[in-house]
Amino acid sequence: MATYNKRGYKAPKPEQEKEDNEFDQYTNIDSSNSKTAEVFDSLDQGANRMESWVVRNQKVIFGLVGAVAIATLGYVGYDKLIVEPKNDDAANEMFQAQSYYNNALMNTTAKDSLFNLALNGGEGKLGFLGIIENYGGTQSSDLAHYYAGTAYLHMNKYEEAIKHLEKFKSNDIVMASQALGAIGDAFSELKQYDQALEYYKQAASKHQNDFTTPRFLNKAGLVALELGKKEEALKNFNEIKNNYQGSVEYRGVDALIGLAQ
Repeated sequence: MATYNKRGYKAPKPEQEKEDNEFDQYTNIDSSNSKTAEVFDSLDQGANRMESWVVRNQKVIFGLVGAVAIATLGYVGYDKLIVEPKNDDAANEMFQAQSYYNNALMNTTAKDSLFNLALNGGEGKLGFLGIIENYGGTQSSDLAHYYAGTAYLHMNKYEEAIKHLEKFKSNDIVMASQALGAIGDAFSELKQYDQALEYYKQAASKHQNDFTTPRFLNKAGLVALELGKKEEALKNFNEIKNNYQGSVEYRGVDALIGLAQ
């Protein structure tokens, strides 16, 4: 059968036909039916709505940003201009009270009068109670609770001691354990041995060291004996014997172990 070519017509090469077909395959996709196009249309619409919302509410947005900035600057300013000077003033006031307190610890004859001065003030300076009242929220106020509590403990005013010592909070774990032990002492003096035992146990475990830990373990063991809890007492005494050979409490622990067995 005869074939013919029109004038000017050139038969495409096989490779060109393949490329053209592939191109047609991709370019003939109906974009209105494309899921990708729908997603982008949706994103565009969402972006337009967001832009419109921002334009409508720009005053509110700027107001909120400004409020946050003002609050931040206010906090920094308050800390620098109010809190730090207040801490410094409280520390200066408390120096005299601490001096009375330290002298009371070394002076047995005038002990109570010196502790009273430490609590209530003297020589134009506030005592611990005044610092607590006038400088609340400062580090000195918190420390004043510790000093006031232990001063009351030395003066045999045990309930007042407990009240102040329970308000003392410190990141210093040594002082924190000593405060817990002092509360235990106050409860022990009030013959409230169950409470005393719990505070001694907390004091012993709060910060383990060669000084306070065997001291409070020993007190916990003695209170446990008082309560008839010999097994618990023996546990405390054995811990002293096994782990704190260099402590003062170690010297008499064998006798206490004999009592607990």
